[in-house]
Amino acid sequence: MKFGILVNEGPYTHQASDTAYHFTAAALRAGHEIVRVFFYHDGVNNGTRLSVPPQDDRNISERWSELAKAHDVELILCVAAAQRRGLLDEDEARRAGKDSDNMAPGFQISGLGQLIDAGIQAERLIVFGD
Repeated sequence: MKFGILVNEGPYTHQASDTAYHFTAAALRAGHEIVRVFFYHDGVNNGTRLSVPPQDDRNISERWSELAKAHDVELILCVAAAQRRGLLDEDEARRAGKDSDNMAPGFQISGLGQLIDAGIQAERLIVFGD
């Protein structure tokens, strides 16, 4: 089965991100296809490389990055939501006149068209968070 994943909540503030990660990893292990993981609203905070959780806690951004690399999964941050929350890739940082970016490896910035496309390509679009 082809799944599209939508994550609306940030890491460490709500269970949605952890649940989305575990669902996505389990679906891949079971042989399903993940069309795309789209992060929207506070969910874009999953894409920062600057979070530093305690050593005995999980690093959610790093988990997503490793999953994307291992399984060639697209991790897309909504550009408008990301900019509002100060999440920038190298190009967006340059355009905004900022001195650095903070995007975690494996994440990309794009528009809502990517979410629409995931909904069209996938057999099911699974939403995590409010």
